[in-house]
Amino acid sequence: MTPFLHLQHVNVARGDNTVLHDINLSIATGEHIAILGPNGCGKSTLIKTITCECYPIVQPETHVRIFGRERWDLTELKKRLGVVSPELPGKPTLHTTGRDAVLTGFFSSSTLWPNLTVTPAMHLRADQVLQQIDAVSLANKLVGQMSAGQQRRIMIGRALVASSSMLLLDEPSNALDLSAQRDLRNLLRSLAQQGTGILLITHHIADILPEIDRILLMRDGRIIADGPKADLLSAPTLSHLFQTSIQLTHHDGFYHAW
Repeated sequence: MTPFLHLQHVNVARGDNTVLHDINLSIATGEHIAILGPNGCGKSTLIKTITCECYPIVQPETHVRIFGRERWDLTELKKRLGVVSPELPGKPTLHTTGRDAVLTGFFSSSTLWPNLTVTPAMHLRADQVLQQIDAVSLANKLVGQMSAGQQRRIMIGRALVASSSMLLLDEPSNALDLSAQRDLRNLLRSLAQQGTGILLITHHIADILPEIDRILLMRDGRIIADGPKADLLSAPTLSHLFQTSIQLTHHDGFYHAW
């Protein structure tokens, strides 16, 4: 398959500050990878660079290729990238049913506005995705009446409906209680086992699924390490990354830190 992402000597500024420094990164389509680092290290800016919400500083040595292409119509790119943000759905989505919220993924819209045409094939695909994410019971329920965990599940369905090759998750367990976090991790494990690529941005060690085998560590806008999970998820490495003493345990494929 075409590689998902190739970044070469990428620097990104937000306002007057350069927040990403000389990022070099290649990710294969279908790969399972986690990017780990403290708050403010540049993880979310990296996601925004991948989705073309932020653009690199123009330099001769800088190259960005997404699915093998350097230029994209952003509407088309959004259909290829299944992005799940840490924020809960906005007001228009809250008044949308679960099925219709999933359907908005075909249009990168917040709700099914009257000018949008939903085809029978789209309806069929949305029903398939609702089954895939175990959310058939939420199809006719308003998103605003769902729990935070149910809303996150529907947003994952929205991200998957137009393309299921890569799923980008930015701090997906935010605002979820312990039960909803467990349900979310089980869902993501199922998707990973079905072949969906996962790029997970997090600072929660417990979010890193057993199916994720590659870890990137970020600090101060730089990738400071890139390698196998078994090598990088260690107490000394994490203590250095987060600048505090960390203890680590490993159970049933998951790591837990305190």
